[in-house]
Amino acid sequence: MKSTAPNTALFPNNNEKELVIKSLFNSINKAKNHVSNNKVTPKQDLSVFRQQLKSLDFYQSTDLTQVVEWTLSHLQEGLVQITHPGYMGLFNPAPTFPSELAAIISAAFNPQNCVWSHAPVAVEIESHVIKQFIKRIGLPKAATGHFTSGGSEANATAFFCALAHNNSDFTDIGVYAFTGQACIYVSKESHLAWLKIAATSGVGRKSIRLIATDGNGQMDANELAKTIRQDKEKGHKPIMVVATAGTTNAGMIDPIKACRKLCDQYNLWLHVDAAWGGALIVSEPYKDRLQGMQTADSITIDAHKWFATTMGAGMFFTQHKQLLSESFAVSTNYMPSNDVEQDLYVNSMLWSRRFIGLPLFMSLATVSWKGYAQHIQHAIALSKYFTTKIQSHGWQLLNNSVMAIACIKPPDGALSPTQIVEKIIAKGEQWISVTKFEDQSVIRVCITNGMTSQADMDGLIDNLIEAAS
Repeated sequence: MKSTAPNTALFPNNNEKELVIKSLFNSINKAKNHVSNNKVTPKQDLSVFRQQLKSLDFYQSTDLTQVVEWTLSHLQEGLVQITHPGYMGLFNPAPTFPSELAAIISAAFNPQNCVWSHAPVAVEIESHVIKQFIKRIGLPKAATGHFTSGGSEANATAFFCALAHNNSDFTDIGVYAFTGQACIYVSKESHLAWLKIAATSGVGRKSIRLIATDGNGQMDANELAKTIRQDKEKGHKPIMVVATAGTTNAGMIDPIKACRKLCDQYNLWLHVDAAWGGALIVSEPYKDRLQGMQTADSITIDAHKWFATTMGAGMFFTQHKQLLSESFAVSTNYMPSNDVEQDLYVNSMLWSRRFIGLPLFMSLATVSWKGYAQHIQHAIALSKYFTTKIQSHGWQLLNNSVMAIACIKPPDGALSPTQIVEKIIAKGEQWISVTKFEDQSVIRVCITNGMTSQADMDGLIDNLIEAAS
């Protein structure tokens, strides 16, 4: 049989690749400049776009450079632009330039990180980063961890480990291992991916206990203790307490030490969801806000939040190394090895696994812990500048957070937070959001972009004052 040649449009030669890549970088720079100097909010006519998209039925080929230009032109007009310095919303960062390059490098080599023998250098790089974080957090040397697709996977990993730690039969027979309802305790202000995790794990959403806050956005330790006692009296099975270090709404940190004390008292697993706030470990002035995190049984930290890597990159850490292999180990005859010490597919949820850790590795290697401390303290300083200035105009700050986030209320007689935010977003110079803080409607302003400046904050202040009237 005559062999066929590769499709050169899918696999061009090196000279052709070089031309396309040079053109791509020029086009990306133009698109990003366009984004920075235009509205944060989408202005694409989606009805027109859907018709254009519908015409691409893939029965005809198109030159790659045209596909690239088409894609960039629509992305720069059809997204909430999270790389815009005026984006001050949910924690979706403008990625560091080293992490952008890392994403390109990773895509070019496309390593399969699930097994060490296929990608030894890539696996070793990720392992090195994890070990450095373990040291920085203050966990014991015997602790372990790995990169995840994001915070939800890391939290789900903690969930499974906690269940297996409480009853080793859970790994084989699931919820039948427990004589009562398994109970997991989280703040009502926690990231409610916990409900999804509970549903997919089989223990069900009713296993999640949403604990009231203390009036300051932090989990009420007294309410936590009371709920645990009540569950035990009812014959339920308390399993895990989750302390959030950086609530989504307000950047608040739950009382980790008090949670640890209760976990010790009732023999429960303590997980610290520090997806956002874990980055404070790099900052000497603020790292003590995480005091007690080093005692946790497991921890989540996202690289794609305050460490500003490309999406999505989480990290999971635990002091119970053996539980990972007990929970996730599997052996097949088609895998080249089954080493619980270094093969990630037998220690984690993922099987197909990209080089998740490279963006964080390249960013850290470029600027060091000190450079990241500067990045984080810049955001905190901007937030303090903003809150001081907006309060001088009669606005009220409701949360007391060090995480570069402000939950604010307009002066009496002004428009409502929802009305104000609608006007801000319609103008398009900034993107902020409305949320609830201790049952009060507030405007949420969060510094997520390392390139946001004091001038950007002044612009937001002017627009808020104008929109409130």
